Amino acid sequence: MLVVRRSKVVLIGFTIAILGAGGIGSLAFSKLDSGGYSDLSSDSAKAATYLTEKFGVVEPVAVLVIDSGNKPVDDPEISQAAIALEKKIAQVPGISRTLSFWSTGGAQGMKAIDGKAAFLFAYANLKGTDFDKLGNIGAQIQEEFDGVNGSLTVYASGSGVITHAINHKIEKDLLLAESIAIPLTFILLAFVFGALVASAMPLVVGVSAILGAFFIIYLITLFTNVSIFALNLITGLGLGLGIDYALLMVNRFREELHAGKSVEESILTTVNSAGKTVFYSGLTVLVTLSALIFFPLDFLKSFGYAGVSVVSLAVLGALIPLPAIMALLGHRIDKGVVRKSGITPKEDGRWAHTARNVMRRPIPVVIGSLLILGIFAAPISNIAFAQVDSRVLPKSDRAAIGAAKILERFNGFEGSPVEVVIPNGVGRKNQVDKYLAEVAKVDGIARVSPIETYGSDLRIQVIPSKASRSLAAEQIIHDIRDIPSPTGTLIGGAAADFTDSQDGIAKTLPWALGWIALWVMILIFIFTGSIILPIKAVLLNALSLLATLGAITWIFIDGHLKWLVGDFTVTGTLDTGSVILVAVVVFGLSMDYEIFLLSRIREEHMAGKSNIESVAVGLQRSARIITAAALLLAVVFASFMISGVTSIKMLGFGVALAVILDATLVRALLVPALMRLFGERNWWAPKVLRRFTITH
Repeated sequence: MLVVRRSKVVLIGFTIAILGAGGIGSLAFSKLDSGGYSDLSSDSAKAATYLTEKFGVVEPVAVLVIDSGNKPVDDPEISQAAIALEKKIAQVPGISRTLSFWSTGGAQGMKAIDGKAAFLFAYANLKGTDFDKLGNIGAQIQEEFDGVNGSLTVYASGSGVITHAINHKIEKDLLLAESIAIPLTFILLAFVFGALVASAMPLVVGVSAILGAFFIIYLITLFTNVSIFALNLITGLGLGLGIDYALLMVNRFREELHAGKSVEESILTTVNSAGKTVFYSGLTVLVTLSALIFFPLDFLKSFGYAGVSVVSLAVLGALIPLPAIMALLGHRIDKGVVRKSGITPKEDGRWAHTARNVMRRPIPVVIGSLLILGIFAAPISNIAFAQVDSRVLPKSDRAAIGAAKILERFNGFEGSPVEVVIPNGVGRKNQVDKYLAEVAKVDGIARVSPIETYGSDLRIQVIPSKASRSLAAEQIIHDIRDIPSPTGTLIGGAAADFTDSQDGIAKTLPWALGWIALWVMILIFIFTGSIILPIKAVLLNALSLLATLGAITWIFIDGHLKWLVGDFTVTGTLDTGSVILVAVVVFGLSMDYEIFLLSRIREEHMAGKSNIESVAVGLQRSARIITAAALLLAVVFASFMISGVTSIKMLGFGVALAVILDATLVRALLVPALMRLFGERNWWAPKVLRRFTITH
């Protein structure tokens, strides 16, 4: 084997390649964006393009609420102070123009209900993808003007302010999470591996996967937009899979060494057994994460690109540099003993005893386990979806306070109107008037602004009374689109953008789920030679996922367990993109553990052991790895719960709970119980299909 015989050359070559890839990949950081939540093929995207190119319309980078205290906003003293403030804001670098209650001559739609606050909008001529510039301008406006300004109090909100607040909060929280998770992970690694030298092996796989994935992401940014949040998935999955694959490979290598084989023989056996498992496990996770590329949002596509990249490199890291290092270390892999039992696991221990006890009473175990999963899943009936808005921030955040003031004090959302564009609408006055009269009757519409004419085209701003990224806004857009409209009418604006994104996800979801189920079953069949096991794997993982989503609903929609996950604003909805990300990552990791377990059970079964004994021995030799990997991964993701951003908090809780549920309740109880009930039928497949399976 080349890796064993030329281990130094292989290791040096791989190291140079990965470091070079990481160096080039770091160039991607400046090319990543913080948006990607829009369906660019939708009607709202077409409306946005039409508004920008034909009308020169842009969304305000900042929406400021100017509070006049006890005086009305049209008081001369207040007006003078507000006009002076507006002039200062107009001088902020990047601001192209401003618009306010005072500069419009007292537009009533821009005045608060009590008459003691009014809007001021700041605009910047930026492309829709200039998210960094948008956030920087919003941050500067907030820093300079949010708070008391003479006789006025300013509350800053709007897309630029909120974008910066969320991104800055996530970056800050993730640094804190990593400062907690990484040292704790190293301590746990030393305990799990039992020796300091062996505990460094996950870094070989993890670091090579992360650096290599950065390079691939850089190449992808040359052709399309990639979200900056893809970096979080790369680092989290890179470390997680590094732990999984290194545990599996090192554990098998030690097992062969302690059985008396030479270093070279041990590595060959390890690669032919555990290496094959890593390859098929990685392939299963890869096809699962690739389903994210199906979705129309660049935000979700980015996680698909990141997932496919980091999984591919994690497999490569486990199969090339890791065996080379094991060849160089040999028996020294056990140096730096921390826990002796971690170095030489028992042949017949508590996991085998657990499996045998479960298989003595399989029916009660199955019923009890399904009942527990059902209890976890029950709250899912209350699940509802929306997208990220200012409410994912802590209530004390200045951007969240500014957004709350808009909700509290104004009838409509002047800064995020529904945009109605009627190309060639001039000359169709009666038809247009009749249509707008019906639009005004839609529940949730505060008012319809006067018609604006641009050549032969018409633009009408419809002011909603509901937040743009909410279930109510989605209903408003659907109701407006149900009204018969003049030919060519386009509905745009923030609410329409949100609605089209949600609808695009809903249309794509069945195809993504079908892709995952089909390929996972095909790959597990090829790996196990069984028809039954792939179906059971998909169903069990679906049950585990439903239990996780039920728990997420109970906490983040119903508002429970804040003492555990930290405080957050209960909005009655979950962020759609984050839920899909949790679901796909959780399903992929569950299949990872499924392959680990089935691989060892099948190996024992093919060696001549009975169904019961192959399950018991297979669980004994793999459950320790699965549980340790799940615990370490849970620690990494659980640290995300300290974040003040609700969607990141939810991601951390969801993945941590799912991997723990999967590694304990599902793998330790349900799998052996069902293997006992199906008996030898577990391994059945039609003769005509058996030639498509691999040998172990």
